[in-house]
Amino acid sequence: MRTGAAAGHIGYFHTAGCFGSDDELLGLAVPFLLGGVASGEPSVVALNERNTELVRSALPAGALVTYLPDDAVYGRPAAAIRSYQKLLAGHLAAGASQIRIFGELTTVTQNVTWDWWARYESAINLAYDEYPLWSICAYDTRVTPPGALADVMRTHPRTAVQGGRHLLNAGFTDPHVFLSRQRPASPDPVQSGEPSAELVDPTLSEARGAVRAADRGQIPVEQVDDFVVAVSEAVANAQRHGVGPVRLRLWGGADRLVATVTDAGTGPKDPFAGLLPAGDGTNGGLGLWIAHQSCDHVTLDRSADGFTIRLTAGNAHH
Repeated sequence: MRTGAAAGHIGYFHTAGCFGSDDELLGLAVPFLLGGVASGEPSVVALNERNTELVRSALPAGALVTYLPDDAVYGRPAAAIRSYQKLLAGHLAAGASQIRIFGELTTVTQNVTWDWWARYESAINLAYDEYPLWSICAYDTRVTPPGALADVMRTHPRTAVQGGRHLLNAGFTDPHVFLSRQRPASPDPVQSGEPSAELVDPTLSEARGAVRAADRGQIPVEQVDDFVVAVSEAVANAQRHGVGPVRLRLWGGADRLVATVTDAGTGPKDPFAGLLPAGDGTNGGLGLWIAHQSCDHVTLDRSADGFTIRLTAGNAHH
């Protein structure tokens, strides 16, 4: 039986928790986690190191709460979804009637990668809806930009406020609608220069070779390997599902590699593309999903010229 504000709810009870001080953070976290502990529900915390210690010190010694490093959980959205689904499935299989997660995404709101985290916050309304999950996604209003806070209200059906109350968000937008809207991506500064390579209708071998040639040691070897796979998947996806010609451009910066793959089509019809695997994976549905897990930032852009996917490996926080 589900407890607390989620009592009687079926599926994912997804709430935002905005705070402007340490006391407000604790006012959201402590009752929420203690309620889970008292009910014997798996209770998980994924905060930055400082806030983790703040919450830990405010809870009774020995409280059965699991602490996850936020940088390990919130590295890449598609990977975060996969990781959380595995965790939730494990608790459900063990007999949990409800799982509580108190996590914080404040850090990712402060750089250009917020666009795919906003998509994450929208997509998980569907991705986690098969589990009896109640989560509070915490955002520090002192440092979260206004635009990101507006997205928070659009992607969370409810907001948790002090005193244990939950308010419906009037601006909540259905994920299919939110994810279908165009979110223009800011160009990476390295794109202001000439690309190191520009190929039209490349073979997959040529695409992989061009990525290898663009590498000048900006990023670790294992990241280069992942990037080669991601670019190859993006090119294959454009060739299979897009409209030719397919154009691949590559840039190398001091601390990152950037690639764009453009075709004359309209891009994927699935609004969840990249964040969730499409279909059964037998018809190219895994290409964007693989790219989202292999890169440090991915943007999807539609314009009059067609559809462009931009892939970044390395420091995407320009």
